Amino acid sequence: MRYLLAWLLSLWAMATSAQTVPYRIETVATGLEHPWSLAFLPNGSLLVTERPGRLRVIERGAEGRFQLRPEPVAGVPPVLAQGQAGLFDILLAPDFAHNRRLLLSFAHGTPKANHLRVVSARFDGRQLLDLTPIFTSRPAKSDTQHFGGRMAWLPDGTLLFGMGDGNLERTDAQRHHTHLGKFLRIQPDGRVPADNPFVGRDGALPEIYSLGHRNPQGVVVVNGVPYAHEHGARGGDELNRLAPGANFGWPITTGGVDYTYARITPYRSLPGVTPPLTEWTPSIAPAGLAWYDGALFPAWRDSWLVAALAERSVRRVPMSNGTPGPQEVLFKELGERLRDVRVGPDGAVYLLTDSPKGRVLRVVPLGL
Repeated sequence: MRYLLAWLLSLWAMATSAQTVPYRIETVATGLEHPWSLAFLPNGSLLVTERPGRLRVIERGAEGRFQLRPEPVAGVPPVLAQGQAGLFDILLAPDFAHNRRLLLSFAHGTPKANHLRVVSARFDGRQLLDLTPIFTSRPAKSDTQHFGGRMAWLPDGTLLFGMGDGNLERTDAQRHHTHLGKFLRIQPDGRVPADNPFVGRDGALPEIYSLGHRNPQGVVVVNGVPYAHEHGARGGDELNRLAPGANFGWPITTGGVDYTYARITPYRSLPGVTPPLTEWTPSIAPAGLAWYDGALFPAWRDSWLVAALAERSVRRVPMSNGTPGPQEVLFKELGERLRDVRVGPDGAVYLLTDSPKGRVLRVVPLGL
């Protein structure tokens, strides 16, 4: 009954969510195979990852229009592309304009022995050079699900990124000897920061920043504070404010049930578990996260934008004094699974559609 009520409330919310700001959606690029992540280059071009293992450039043509470069970027490392595995996130170095370095996260290995890997490389405009692995998850896992892979820079220059629980032994998310089900923090060259919360603890991997995560699919740092969302099972998707050493509960607490409708745990909360800022039941399948502080949509400022695969929408979650407010459901008219959402330097909102014939879309105010 609880899940039926939540489902009915979700339908009511979608039905009553008015379009508060008029906008139009324009197509930037088409013909991308499951585009996963997007980065904005200083020259106005875009870099887009495709899950099968390609990195693509979208550049401005002679008339100022976006054009997808036909040939992929050379030098991308071999990627395991099967199931949910593939090429995931792209993140520019904070001083990219000077050193041209970027990071990629991807599935590495074989279907029966695979890892999340992060590499650093230099992009010369056509190819990746000086490719250097800086992280490979431990131990190898034997399924191609729940990799996580989203990355963000913390203010001190360290790298924060999520790793899914692998969807085999879900209690690994609570165990310190494995990277599964964790957020991890490293230096840009892969070294472990000395102030990580579990450094020096017997049996704990030193890269661990926080634990109890199912499948993190978005991470953004705002005013020095990291926030992340993650997939639940059948319900229990979460938006969390991360903190070093914190336990976010999976699978000992959750608002969802298993895909078989079996109970995962009797607990929604426990002492020592950090509760989510907000939760979605039934699941919206959050897949990308952006913080809106741009100039084009003043009414959306100080809001989270959450790309949703199952709901085929973007949830706008306004924040006030650290607390989420009433949510708005955006872009349902597209009818497409949305893999990522980003805010461009000009304040436009960019969307990636999750499809074998995926698109990059740009949202601007109506009349612009």
